[in-house]
Amino acid sequence: MKPASVLTALAVAGAIAVYFAPAPAGVTQETMHAAALVLLTVGLWAIGALPEHVTGFIFFTLAMVLAVAPAQVVFSGFASNTLWLVLGGLVIAEAVRRSGLARHIAGVLFERFMHSYVQLVAAMVALAIVLSFLMPATVGRILLLVPIANALSERVGFERGSAGYYGIVLAAIMATYQCGTTVLTANAPNLVLAGSAEALYRIQITYAEYFWVQFPVLGLLKGSAIVVFICWLFRAEVRSVEGRSESAPLTPEQRRMMLILVLSLALWATDFLHGIKAGWIAMAAAIICMLPRVGVMSPVAFGDVKLGAYFYVAATLGLGLVTQTTGLSQLLGQMTESAMPIERGADFLNFIKLSLFSTFAAMLSTNPAQPAVLGLLAAYFAEATGWPLKATLMTFSVGFTTFLLPYQVPPVIVGMQVSGVRLATMLRLSLPLALFGIVLMLPLQYIWWRMIGYFG
Repeated sequence: MKPASVLTALAVAGAIAVYFAPAPAGVTQETMHAAALVLLTVGLWAIGALPEHVTGFIFFTLAMVLAVAPAQVVFSGFASNTLWLVLGGLVIAEAVRRSGLARHIAGVLFERFMHSYVQLVAAMVALAIVLSFLMPATVGRILLLVPIANALSERVGFERGSAGYYGIVLAAIMATYQCGTTVLTANAPNLVLAGSAEALYRIQITYAEYFWVQFPVLGLLKGSAIVVFICWLFRAEVRSVEGRSESAPLTPEQRRMMLILVLSLALWATDFLHGIKAGWIAMAAAIICMLPRVGVMSPVAFGDVKLGAYFYVAATLGLGLVTQTTGLSQLLGQMTESAMPIERGADFLNFIKLSLFSTFAAMLSTNPAQPAVLGLLAAYFAEATGWPLKATLMTFSVGFTTFLLPYQVPPVIVGMQVSGVRLATMLRLSLPLALFGIVLMLPLQYIWWRMIGYFG
C-alpha cells in the first residue's frame, strides 16, 4: 500500500475517533465534531492524496450533512471579497496568456537577464517584491506573475516540469507571499491583524511602522534567501533564447489587455482613496476581458479557466470561520498556552516561541483565520512577556512570513494549481526555507528589533 493511502486511512480513522469521542470537561460535543471535520480536511490537504478542491467539496458536504455549523458559516467564503478576487484573477490570468501579453512582458522586462538563470530568478523575486507595494492582494499578484513566469520559461528553453521551469515559477510564488507579508497592505492576514489590534485594543499599526519593523530582514534578506535556495535546489542553465524579440510592437489585442491590467493595478494601489474592494476590481476586469470587441477572449473561453483554486479557497475560508465560531480555535489556543510556558525577562526565547506559535497556528486554522485567532491571545502574551501589546502583535505577524505546508496559504495553492507545481516540488523548497527561516531569520529579526528598540 502506498504511503499516501496509509496516511489518508489514518486521517479518516482519526477524524472518526474524534467525532465519536466523549467531549472533555468544558468542551461541547459540537466543538468535538468541528475538530473531527478540521482534522479530516486539514489532514487530506496536508497529505495531498486528493486534489485540493475535491477535499474542499468533502468539507462542504460533511459540514452540512453532519450539521457541524450553519450554512452561512460553512459557505461564508463565497461572500468573501478574497474569493471573488481569486475568480477574477483566474480569468485575467487566462486572458493574459491567450493574448500573448505574458510572453511580451517576459521579453521586455527580462530581456537583459535571459542569459543567466541566477539573474532570471533574482529578477523575478525583485519584481514580486515591487508588486507587493503596488497591488494589495497576494492572489492577484500570483495570478499576474505566474503567466509571465510560464512565458519566460518557454522563452529560455525550460520545458514545463523541468528544474528551470520550477525555479522561475517558485520564485514568483514564494517571493510574492513571503516577502509580501512584510508590507502591511500586501497581505490579507496583515490587514486582519491590524484590524484586530484596532478593534480589540485600540492600537493603530501604521504602514510605515510595519515596513520599518518587518521589511529589512523578513522582506529584503528573505528575498535574497529565496534566490539562493532556488538556485541551489532547482539548478538549471539557460540553453537558448527562443522566439523572436519581444520588443516588437504590441498587437491591438495586447494593447487592450495591457490597458485593462494598468487600470486594475492603479485601482488596486489606490483602494484607500476610492474604497472599492480588490475582488470587485478583479471581477470588473475579468468581465471586460470577455466583452465582445472590447476584451481579449471569448466568453466561451471561460470554460478553459481552471476553477479548482476557486473552490479550494472557498473551503479554506469556510474552514477558518467554522474553527472560530465553534470554539475550536479558542480551545486550541488555550491548549497551546498551557504547553508553551512564557518566562518574563527571557525576551529572546519568548520571541522565538511566539513566532513559532504563530507559524504553527496556521497549520490548525489556515492562513486566513490565523490572525483572527492570534489577536484574541495577544493581551495574555503581552502580560506574560512584559512587552508592549503592539510588539506582541507584531511578533505574531513574524509567523506569517513562514509556512511549512502549502495548504496553510490559499494564494500559494492557487499559484501551484495554475502553474502545475506538484506538492512534492513545493515541499522541496518550502521545508528547507522554513527551517532556514526558523534557525537564522528569526534570530536576525530579534537582533533587528533590539537595535531599533522595539521591545520598549
